[in-house]
Amino acid sequence: MDNITTIILAVFASTGFWAFVTAVWQAKAKKKSAESRLLMGLAYSKICLLSKEYIERGELTKDEYEELNKYLYIPYREMGGNGTCEKLMSEVNKLPIKG
Repeated sequence: MDNITTIILAVFASTGFWAFVTAVWQAKAKKKSAESRLLMGLAYSKICLLSKEYIERGELTKDEYEELNKYLYIPYREMGGNGTCEKLMSEVNKLPIKG
């Protein structure tokens, strides 16, 4: 084996290398988890805000419904969102759509 191959094999076989790779992987997973929680929180807040506004108003437009349902609620639910938004959406689904 040449020297470069020996060095490469030594690096991949070293415990320190794998500890480094594991630490980087865990840091990325933690960041992604925080980003997911933040995104879920923002979606939850916006879904609640808009749903309550439409329920109070007693109606909504087709564009408002599409924004709420297609672009907020469905992705939120697919990410594992909770029942509060589901309850609000069931109320919104009962409202008349104007224009």
